[in-house]
Amino acid sequence: MPLIDRVESLQGVIRKVKRIAAMGQTGRSNYVDVTKFPKAGTSKLSADEMPEAPTAPSTYNEKMLANYVPVYVMLPLGVISNDNVFEDQPKMEKQLKELRAAGVDGVMVDVWWGIVESKGPKQYDWSAYRSLFALVQECGLKLQAIMSFHRCGGNVGDEVTIPLPQWVLDIGETDPDIFYTNRKGNRNKEYLTIGVDNQPLFDGRTAVQLYSDYMKSFREHMSDFIEAGLIIDIEVGLGPAGELRYPSYTGTQGWVFPGIGEFQCYDKYLEAEFKEAATGAGHPEWGLPDNAGEYNDTPGSTEFFGLNGTYMTEKGKFFLTWYSNKLINHGDEILDEANRAFLGCKVKLAAKVAGIHWWYKSPSHAAELTSGYYNLKDRDGYKPIARMLSRHYAIFNFTCLEMRDSEQRADAKCGPQELVQQVLSGGWREEVEVAGENALSRYDSNGYNQMLLNARPSGISREGLPKQIMYGVTYLRLSDELLKDKNFKIFKTFVKKMHADQDYCADLGMYNHQIGPLERSKPKLVMEDLLEATKPMEPFPWGEETDMKVDDFDGVLANLIRNLFSLFK
Repeated sequence: MPLIDRVESLQGVIRKVKRIAAMGQTGRSNYVDVTKFPKAGTSKLSADEMPEAPTAPSTYNEKMLANYVPVYVMLPLGVISNDNVFEDQPKMEKQLKELRAAGVDGVMVDVWWGIVESKGPKQYDWSAYRSLFALVQECGLKLQAIMSFHRCGGNVGDEVTIPLPQWVLDIGETDPDIFYTNRKGNRNKEYLTIGVDNQPLFDGRTAVQLYSDYMKSFREHMSDFIEAGLIIDIEVGLGPAGELRYPSYTGTQGWVFPGIGEFQCYDKYLEAEFKEAATGAGHPEWGLPDNAGEYNDTPGSTEFFGLNGTYMTEKGKFFLTWYSNKLINHGDEILDEANRAFLGCKVKLAAKVAGIHWWYKSPSHAAELTSGYYNLKDRDGYKPIARMLSRHYAIFNFTCLEMRDSEQRADAKCGPQELVQQVLSGGWREEVEVAGENALSRYDSNGYNQMLLNARPSGISREGLPKQIMYGVTYLRLSDELLKDKNFKIFKTFVKKMHADQDYCADLGMYNHQIGPLERSKPKLVMEDLLEATKPMEPFPWGEETDMKVDDFDGVLANLIRNLFSLFK
């Protein structure tokens, strides 16, 4: 056969391979579009603009559906402008339709405090978000709403700046201690210090009351979307980047990876609380750490985190217990308010915890400790958080699902894989729903396959529910780069594999995600309950690789063609 005929024949084989790969295990090549939610508000789209109706009903393998992990995509940070305007709606509509056609289950969006309540105390303007939510609904997607009580700007991936409400910042001009503060006295205006959670400094309201009133107003003004089943998750922002942590590492104060960060408890309110706690424990002479180094130090260069460091002493243990418990209590109190605000609604509450993977393999876990996660080899710092979340029936959302140890700097002793295994296992043992997201944008099969492995660490079960399975995965984030042909092609395969090679399923009950009315939080935990949860346990077994792999077919086939051509040279 002439060379050109051989190439044409090979190209025909390649096309067939691609078609077969796209069909998946169901053997069906047609994609079935979503059934729509009941409408809330006025439709923004004409009938001609709506996604095409399905040409045939979806069919599922019911046992395989038990392996279905829904996929959500985080919307751009500035989808609603600082001026509270939903700009470029046509572009967003086009992108949402592309996500829907790719089988994506829904989207996640930050609902910024600094935008909605910018005009003054209790002057809420939800109009732009209502327009966005109506469009998401018209495009047939579900919605996860983040109550974003933090500033946008200063963290990795922050492409826009959205400050806290100006009237809050004005209060900080006369009382700068409302902000987190490091030992040098530098203020961080990203999030209010937990030291003012119960201080009536904001026109007579405490910080917790600010958050509570905001959530109650959200429920009141978004009740039609909630009742229609559009909004399924309320993720409650509990710190910088919306995460339950202290702002121990921030680029605006000079931090660069993999610095250990700094403790953030030197505002006058937290200093007074620590002094009271130390005095109550019989040690009035104890003060806050003065030997824990600076943002970009390594553990070994400090007295606190170094070999036989302060963190191992009675004084160090007392401080770290106080520091981490303050964070857990902060999350507990605000989630209790969220539970009251959304009581009876068919939604799930959620909270996000940061994946602090650098220095995880060092004895002191310094970067985790400064962030508020008191996690050591002989002490689990994440299971107490999961236990707290369990009392509110809240989802434990964790980051850095895409990361592998081999991709990290060896000198920073990173352990993202071991960290994810520890945290997810602890959540499952505490019987909370565990969800997650990638920390950095990825468009490659390696990143997707790591996320797939973590979503079902023991693999697919063909006889029903797998031993461990994540409640959902959110991809960070929607962008022009994601929607480029090659990137989006791989992403669509990733979505299909998260769905266990099943069609998109609009009925949450079919994959055990039915949502009932939110019940009242269980009784508050006592300190002994939290301490009991710190006992370390081995993580569940994890596979070496996912059994639902995303293959970069273009790359594989390109290599195959090059190898075949080499035979004729």
